[in-house]
Amino acid sequence: MTLPIGVGGATMEDELARLRALSFPHSPISSEEYQARRERLITQMQAHNVGAVYLNAGTNLYYFTGLKWYASERLVGALLTVSGELIYLAPHFEAGSIADFWLEPGPLALWHEHESPYALVGAELARLGLAETTLAVDGSAAFFLADGLRQANPNLSLINADPLLTACRACKSPAEIALMQTAKAKTLEVHKSAARILREGISTSEVTAFINEAHKAVGAAGSSFCIVLFGVATSFPHGVKEAQILKPNDWVLIDTGCLLEGYNSDITRSYCFGEASDAQRHAWQAEKAAQIAAFEAAQLGQPCEAPDYAARAELARFGFGPDYQLPGLPHRTGHGCGLDIHEGPYLVRGDETPLATGMVFSNEPMLVVPDQFGVRLEDHFYMGDTGPVWFTQPSHSLDDPFGLQA
Repeated sequence: MTLPIGVGGATMEDELARLRALSFPHSPISSEEYQARRERLITQMQAHNVGAVYLNAGTNLYYFTGLKWYASERLVGALLTVSGELIYLAPHFEAGSIADFWLEPGPLALWHEHESPYALVGAELARLGLAETTLAVDGSAAFFLADGLRQANPNLSLINADPLLTACRACKSPAEIALMQTAKAKTLEVHKSAARILREGISTSEVTAFINEAHKAVGAAGSSFCIVLFGVATSFPHGVKEAQILKPNDWVLIDTGCLLEGYNSDITRSYCFGEASDAQRHAWQAEKAAQIAAFEAAQLGQPCEAPDYAARAELARFGFGPDYQLPGLPHRTGHGCGLDIHEGPYLVRGDETPLATGMVFSNEPMLVVPDQFGVRLEDHFYMGDTGPVWFTQPSHSLDDPFGLQA
């Protein structure tokens, strides 16, 4: 059995040692950038006549303040007013931890377990002369939080903050792009190692566990997610519940990523553990062509839907589709990516957001042949000053997936 270049032939121990020897220096987001982000949000608030924004625990709170906190049944977040006041909100018993984790110190409004955090939000706004203002609420906040704010504060006008927040987050700064570049470089090296350790009889569970350790070896906390599929299971975009055992000439799909300072990598590779069939070769070439067509259609000022149309047209040229029909592309061509692995805008029909400098997208027009196999080649690109720029170079060929002899 002839294997593609870079597939098989190595031990897990050797590959982990190789990865540990690599260096991935990076710089975190500066305090000045967090301040600039809040100033951009204030500009959005002024344009939409919003008096304050509630940022819930999660990526929006982190993006604008640098405070990493998990969302739960307890209200933890921050208020940013149109005049620039930043007030953190948390339970009393979390005050010490909040102050330990925050990067941008500020006033901390606290509530005890028997008290209403929603009334506290209203009281803080009233104290600042905003008792009857429009409050834009983080769209990621659970319904019970938004409903609690509404019921406790009938004088406030509540709106969805997402359009304001997305306007700030959609275009990444050079510092953000640098962090994502490093995160993706780490994951691409992990992909190379995952391909090398494949052997007949290995399970998808074993490969998943190895990829988690491999991400640790390059300095991440582990995999932020991991999908490993063999054979027919590759025709299910997000996998199946049962593990598979690798057999000669099995089709392989691996989709994984990690986090760096909260920023995501997300790369997929598809290849054969052995000799690909004519149908697999045809589909792989169609997938690669669709990915390149989407990239080339991503031009500044064009709508985000343009790459999706281009990818589907290219797949149709190879005899797949059309539209969402299978065999073909069953989902959007790509998603925005940053602190959230999936964030707006999207490369999908109907998203007419103009492509702008700093936007970051996945490019993954997956080709599904039901009950046989699926091909997903996923790399990300960002919009540079003159057009799209790859973070990682696309898979080279089916016989040399990682371009080791290119």
